[in-house]
Amino acid sequence: MRHRILGRTGIRVSEIGMGGLFVSKHGSERAGGIRAVRRGLELGINYVDTAPSYMDSEEVMGQALDGVAQNYILSTKLGGRPDPFDPRDRKQLRQSVETSLELLKRDKIDILMIHEPDRPGQYDWFNDWERFHGPVCDLLTELKSEGVIRYTGLGGTTAYTLPDIMATGAYDVVLTAFNYSLLWQEALHVVLPEAVKQNMGIVVGSPLQQGALSACFTEEVEHGAPWLSPPRREQFRQLYDLVAELDMPLPELAIRWVISNPIVSTVLSGSRSVEEVEQNVGYVDSGPLPDAVMERVQEIADLVPFRPFEEPFGLPFTRAYRGPGMAR
Repeated sequence: MRHRILGRTGIRVSEIGMGGLFVSKHGSERAGGIRAVRRGLELGINYVDTAPSYMDSEEVMGQALDGVAQNYILSTKLGGRPDPFDPRDRKQLRQSVETSLELLKRDKIDILMIHEPDRPGQYDWFNDWERFHGPVCDLLTELKSEGVIRYTGLGGTTAYTLPDIMATGAYDVVLTAFNYSLLWQEALHVVLPEAVKQNMGIVVGSPLQQGALSACFTEEVEHGAPWLSPPRREQFRQLYDLVAELDMPLPELAIRWVISNPIVSTVLSGSRSVEEVEQNVGYVDSGPLPDAVMERVQEIADLVPFRPFEEPFGLPFTRAYRGPGMAR
C-alpha cells in the first residue's frame, strides 16, 4: 500500500481509505461490515471515515476498530444528533462529539469535520456568514486545546461555496464528494486549487458517484433513464466504449483516475464486503492511469463539463426516478 501526505497535518495516509457510509449495517449484516473494515486494515488501509448521519456507522466502526493492532487515522463529523439538531447550540455540539467518542470507543478523534458546511439553511453552522464563524468554530478550538481532537476538516458536496470557508485557513482537511470523479469534475475549478493554496489534506469521497460508476448501465442509457440529457447519454456511451477498449472494470477506471492526481491524499472506498475491499485495494495497487487514458477520459468529461440542472443528485440507475433534481 502506497501512502501520501495529508496536507499540513503531515500524516501519511493510505492512497485508499475506508468510507463508512456503506459499512452501516443492521442485524445479521453487521458482522459483514465489521469484517470488511478489519480486512481493509489488514491490507494496509489506515484512513477511516464515518459520521453520525451514516445511520449506525459510528457504532459499527467502533466495534470493528476495537482492539485492532494496526495504526489508523479516524475521521468523523459533527451533527446529526440530537434530533432536532441545532448547530448553533454549544451544548448539542459537544453532546454530538461525546456520543461519537462513546460509539467509536475512543477518547480522542484524529479529524473532526463539519458536515456539509457549504449548504446554508440546511446546515447553518455559522451565525456570521461573512467571516464563516459561529459556535462550532469556538467548540473546535476548545476541543483542540483539550486534546479531544487533533485536526479539523470540512466535508461538503457543493463545489462553489466550500472554498470560501476553506480560505479562512481554519481547517486542516477537506473531504469533497460527488464533484470529483470521471464525469463530474466541478471540484477542479475551485475546491482543489484552494486546498493546495491552504496546504489542506484532500480526501475524495464517492469516486463511483454512489453507484452511477459502479457498472455499465447500457440498457438504461440507451432506452431508459428519462432524467439523462442527450449529451450525458452520449458521454456515458463513450465512457462505456472506453471501458470495453481497455478491458478494465469501470470501478477500477474510476478509482485509479482519482489517485492519478498527485495532490489527492486519499480516495474513500465505500466497500460493503470483504470482497469489495480486496477488489478496490487491488485497483489502487495497480497505480495511476497511463497519460493516454487520462487524456481520453478528459475528452469524455469535457462533453458535459457541468452537471445539468435537472439531473438528479444521485443518479438513480436501477432505482425509481422521482422527478427532476430529486436526490432519491
